[in-house]
Amino acid sequence: MIKENFHTHTYFCDGKNSPKEMVEKAVELNFDILGFSGHGHTDRDGSYCMNIENTEKYIQDINALKEEYKDKILILLGIEQDIISTDDISNFDYVIGSTHYIEKDNKLYNVDGSIEEFKHLVNSVYNGNFIDFAKDYFENVKTVVEKTNCQIIGHFDLISKNFERCNVLQTEEYLFLAKEAVDALIPYNIPFEINTGAMSRGYRTSPYPSKNILKYIKEKGGKIIFTSDCHNKDYLDYGFSLAEQLAKDVGFAKRCIITEQGIKEVDF
Repeated sequence: MIKENFHTHTYFCDGKNSPKEMVEKAVELNFDILGFSGHGHTDRDGSYCMNIENTEKYIQDINALKEEYKDKILILLGIEQDIISTDDISNFDYVIGSTHYIEKDNKLYNVDGSIEEFKHLVNSVYNGNFIDFAKDYFENVKTVVEKTNCQIIGHFDLISKNFERCNVLQTEEYLFLAKEAVDALIPYNIPFEINTGAMSRGYRTSPYPSKNILKYIKEKGGKIIFTSDCHNKDYLDYGFSLAEQLAKDVGFAKRCIITEQGIKEVDF
């Protein structure tokens, strides 16, 4: 069975480890493929992403590791591109398209923050109207492929990161908005992540998207890919068994992987 991860962050953005440390850990774990996905530069928020200068160094380092470890593991040079980033992506093997922000009254807000940031967004910015917040978020998600030219749809329902700790329920109204976004993205035939990153960082006890959303993705003929959204080498394969079980529970029998020839589907 192929072992892989395609959503991997290093100290070039908001990760803990060097690329080489990540590769060495992946080899130790008997990975077949490791894809790096540094946060692409955006001049609207430099707090978590690569800047222009270290993007070049990131590219050089990953390409050097490709050659150094070519007999042990396939290494791919990817990038996680947000919908607000306009930087060139032509140097990368693949792109994860993500939606980390909403814009309200000409101000940018991060939806991937702490409980306090989540509560501020809902209660102060949206005057306690969670559904209005979710609607704006999913309207952005609908555009992620168009704006990023991605091969993977990253953490589709990222705003659910804090749901468990804030006792927020996925109501029918919320699921309706999520399903509308699924409908908009399905025609691109691009896999949705089953992402375990929020689990390893203590935000959730299950992967996202939720089971109800994944079931709808399956019904609509969508594809999936497993990622750990890893920011620490010790969590490279965190929660993959739970992700696989969740996928099986809603009827998936295959997952996507990325190779040097592009995306292909393989059995679990």
